[in-house]
Amino acid sequence: MLELMDLLRADPEDQGLRTAALLRRSHPFDKELQIAGLVHRLGRLLRLSDESVTVGVAAESIRPLLGERVARLVRLQSPRHRPAGEHDGHGGHGGHGGHGDSGDAEAVATLCQARDSAAAAGLDAGVLEDWQPLLELVAAGSCRVAPSGKALDPLGAPRGSRRR
Repeated sequence: MLELMDLLRADPEDQGLRTAALLRRSHPFDKELQIAGLVHRLGRLLRLSDESVTVGVAAESIRPLLGERVARLVRLQSPRHRPAGEHDGHGGHGGHGGHGDSGDAEAVATLCQARDSAAAAGLDAGVLEDWQPLLELVAAGSCRVAPSGKALDPLGAPRGSRRR
């Protein structure tokens, strides 16, 4: 977890932090989606010596720590890895088939929208350290999304959620 936090601190633009903050406001019960927003730039932050780290490699690197759904959302938020419409010929590649696909399609669209909106200037996203408890809960499997799309919120209401 400490290595992941160090990597996330290396994002000079804090785009992951801003994306996660937007997702926290719009989807307060989907903690895995929020964490996917936080770590979606991991491929850029991991840069190997040849700078060829792909979104797929980044997604696979977080799968053991943050789980299948977070890894899938990170992978699918990339235009190169996102199916056009429902399928683009990559249907059996890297876990597209199976459980959660319809909900994940909506989650991926939400993640992409938040990612694109995160570039807006002036967004107060807080500090990265505020996300460590949630990262630890997701890593422990405490925030898995139920089939209804709701999850218990072990951290309580998000900061600044008094008004929407």
